[in-house]
Amino acid sequence: MKKTGIIILGIIIISFLIGIYFYPQMPDNIVSHWNAQGQADDYMPKFLGLFLMPAVSLVMFLLFLAIPKIDPLKANIEKFRKYYDWFIVLIILFLFYLYVLTIFWNLGFRFDLIRFLIPAFGLIFYYAGILIENAKRNWFIGIKTPWTLTSEEVWDKTHKIGGMLFKACGILALLGLLFPAYAMFLVIAPIILTSFYLVFYSYLEYYHVESH
Repeated sequence: MKKTGIIILGIIIISFLIGIYFYPQMPDNIVSHWNAQGQADDYMPKFLGLFLMPAVSLVMFLLFLAIPKIDPLKANIEKFRKYYDWFIVLIILFLFYLYVLTIFWNLGFRFDLIRFLIPAFGLIFYYAGILIENAKRNWFIGIKTPWTLTSEEVWDKTHKIGGMLFKACGILALLGLLFPAYAMFLVIAPIILTSFYLVFYSYLEYYHVESH
């Protein structure tokens, strides 16, 4: 097993162990969701609340492992596999971080959850930019539109600009630390706009390439 796989399995095992350790200390219903203002607004039974996230992490890990094996263009994935593998580590670490914050909250600690999550969002978006700019054409990873999947040239151009835009989204997300009232807007709005722009860009670039 690769080093990244060992790291991920370690994180998942630790998550389950944390759930087992803190189970007796948790209330019967624990907070499981917060709104955009960082206010707790949903609960679930403690067994589900403590073990759902580790279980989701395990399922996601297995899915991420399967993608390079089932993709028809698997040889292309191998060309940027190291970036993909570390992105999986980052996602599992993010889920673990959120899990730990949830544990602390339900133990009675109070903090601004959104402020704690902003650096994590910024890091994920920025590294997603690194992954995107290195991604080769495949069916599962990257900016997949009919036009990028049809043309390698369109794929490369779209992912080059997409990588820069996702990195910019990561930096913009960090501004939420300075402007907490607009934190979630600075996290969500740039990603939505970037996604729409890249679909439109790939469409225009495809017809530009075809016309030449």
